[in-house]
Amino acid sequence: MSRLGVLIPGMGAITSTVIAGAAAINKGIAPALGSFTQLSEIEVKGKRTLVKDALSLTSFKDLVFGGWDIEDITMYQRALDCKVLEKDLVNQVREETEAVRTMPAVFDTKYVKRLEGSFVKKGKNWMDLAEQVMKDIENFKAINKLERCVMIWNGSTEIYMEETAVHKSLKSFEEGMKNNSPEIAPSMIYAYAALKMGIPYINGAPNLTIDFPAMLELAELTQTPIMGKDWKTGQTLIKTVLAPGLKVRNLQVEGWYSTNILGNRDGLVLDDPSSFKTKEVSKLSVLGSILGYEPYHKVTINYYPPRGDNKEGWDNIDFNGFLGYPMQLKVDFLCRDSILAAPLVLDTALLADFAKQKGEKGIQKWLNFFFKSPQVAKKGDIPIHDVFEQHHVLVDKLKTMI
Repeated sequence: MSRLGVLIPGMGAITSTVIAGAAAINKGIAPALGSFTQLSEIEVKGKRTLVKDALSLTSFKDLVFGGWDIEDITMYQRALDCKVLEKDLVNQVREETEAVRTMPAVFDTKYVKRLEGSFVKKGKNWMDLAEQVMKDIENFKAINKLERCVMIWNGSTEIYMEETAVHKSLKSFEEGMKNNSPEIAPSMIYAYAALKMGIPYINGAPNLTIDFPAMLELAELTQTPIMGKDWKTGQTLIKTVLAPGLKVRNLQVEGWYSTNILGNRDGLVLDDPSSFKTKEVSKLSVLGSILGYEPYHKVTINYYPPRGDNKEGWDNIDFNGFLGYPMQLKVDFLCRDSILAAPLVLDTALLADFAKQKGEKGIQKWLNFFFKSPQVAKKGDIPIHDVFEQHHVLVDKLKTMI
């Protein structure tokens, strides 16, 4: 199979971990733990087969990485700066990570208030910037002799935005781009550029980026898959594992209090209330669809620089058992945010490309397994958050596609 380009807006801790991690796996330095495509099996004609083999997915060795960031930096230096991975491991993949250098980003501090961009594109309007991104993609494909690409947003959480008139149709959206509409954010520019070129787009943040009519129209027009809203990594992963267990035992959840501390760039961005609201809406959407009712649900995120990328998620769950007697469950999850996210990035890159090759277009609900905020076909549909149900949907879909 030919090589696959993986284009990533936002080349921070997660992205440097992805690129260094893929190289380490290719060299046999470390295992691909956490990866659905590399380690899970699927039954095909009565035989258990690894997903990557059953689907003939692109090998990690055939992935070519590129992307954009607000700092001019190689992924080798970024990996050292972020300190997610030990220096010894990073040095073992120095050649591969030094080969990936950022392109200047589409960025505006109005949408991510806690960051300053020194390596940023300039243009007369949003449309001009989108055309610059498309030119970057054309150059990337030409230099690397690529026919296929996917794009994955690993950038920061933008300020909370709701759908407005500019998002209602492709025509109104393109007019808004030409008129520099404030209702259009940088993440939407990347999504527009990708979909315009028929490149599958994966949204790894809770931003309003692809889940509105204009983007759905463009995805249909160019026959392109779109998927995702916010990687399902730390606390929400645990929530979608525990809540189904409480549900099937008919234990009534009265309240669920969740707090997080983290010190990476994501934590800094989320220290701003307008960006935190975007994340909060994503996190708060989980329990109702699993339990069938809405308990009292509180989520907080606190920026704490000493913790770096090693996030701590603490949950207190108040629930009632037989005869209404109260009990509590407390969970302290000491997790590594980028380590949990990296295999999701790699898996969805391969599966998005697979979907494109199979003629899939528009929202790919079967890939909701990887995301905090599951997408639905139309407004009013109830999303599935239960990680076990999501896994069942994913495997069933793959069987039919095979």
